[in-house]
Amino acid sequence: MRTLLRTLAVGAATTLLSFTPGLAHADQQAAGHCQDVSFRVSQGTVAGTLCLPDGPTDTVMVLMSGSNYNHVYWDFPYQPDTYNFREDMNRAGYATLVADRLGNGASSRPPSLTLTATGTSDALHVIVQSLRAGLAGNAPFAKVVTAGHSLTSSTSMMEQIGYHDVDGVILTGYSHTLSVPDVLGVIGTYHSAVDEPEFAGRGLDSGYLVARPGTRAANFYGLNPDPQVVALDEATKETFSLSEYPDGLLTTLPGQSSLMNVPVLLVNGGRDRLACGPGFGICTDSAALQASESPYFVPAAKLRAYVLPDSGHAINLAPNTRDYHAVVKDWMKSVVG
Repeated sequence: MRTLLRTLAVGAATTLLSFTPGLAHADQQAAGHCQDVSFRVSQGTVAGTLCLPDGPTDTVMVLMSGSNYNHVYWDFPYQPDTYNFREDMNRAGYATLVADRLGNGASSRPPSLTLTATGTSDALHVIVQSLRAGLAGNAPFAKVVTAGHSLTSSTSMMEQIGYHDVDGVILTGYSHTLSVPDVLGVIGTYHSAVDEPEFAGRGLDSGYLVARPGTRAANFYGLNPDPQVVALDEATKETFSLSEYPDGLLTTLPGQSSLMNVPVLLVNGGRDRLACGPGFGICTDSAALQASESPYFVPAAKLRAYVLPDSGHAINLAPNTRDYHAVVKDWMKSVVG
């Protein structure tokens, strides 16, 4: 099923490109040696893809997307040399495990109101422990770093605070200074997934939501996004439930982040209307974000903050996203070698 979804995403990218003269075709020769895997959790099955670099490694990055997105966010098929985070990390010598949350992608879809951030953090713990034990015939990984986006930045924090079993955490689209009016404004663009033809007939209950057509550019992008990226983003948008938000949002309040005792990299887009506070005030540059967020973390977190200029909430899909990739790879060297 996971392979089918990835094939459909590549097909969607190729179709979009075929109607746009002068653009390069989607690269279907992906970096890394990949295999589909799955994890049994209390609410069903979490689907993932484990990709290994060409050379040996003892480090794996667990990548999980937030609400509105699935694995395509980390494994983007359009112009992968620019937008594909997973491939770039594999080329850098790190293994990756890209996973879909419950209710999302190729993972199980239990009743929508049973989905919570706590459930996702528990599922993430199962993934981390499976990788440390040796997954699908592969050698155990000695070092595990989790990377989240928006909602899953919160669940990555919750997993580390609850289980203390990873070596570092990457938070993106996250801060302690949310712009509440913008958060509510984005939530106001959601509607029931079954109201859209492509989701009808999938057996979803009405609590599964998606962003209304045509709203993603304003919600999640900054300045001058590639129209083809936005179109593919719309074509691969994903379901979620508002029941995942309440316990997840607790990590944006003072207190929980002070329990993070491993290195933390925090990355936001400079035009992130959700995580940058009123008027993007805490994201004017990396120093401003560092100054705003440092009081919430203890010295053991060795917090490093970075702002990707002009990017919105979906930093993986910004035209200059490779600058953020470079920061991640530099930080990874300092954390795991």
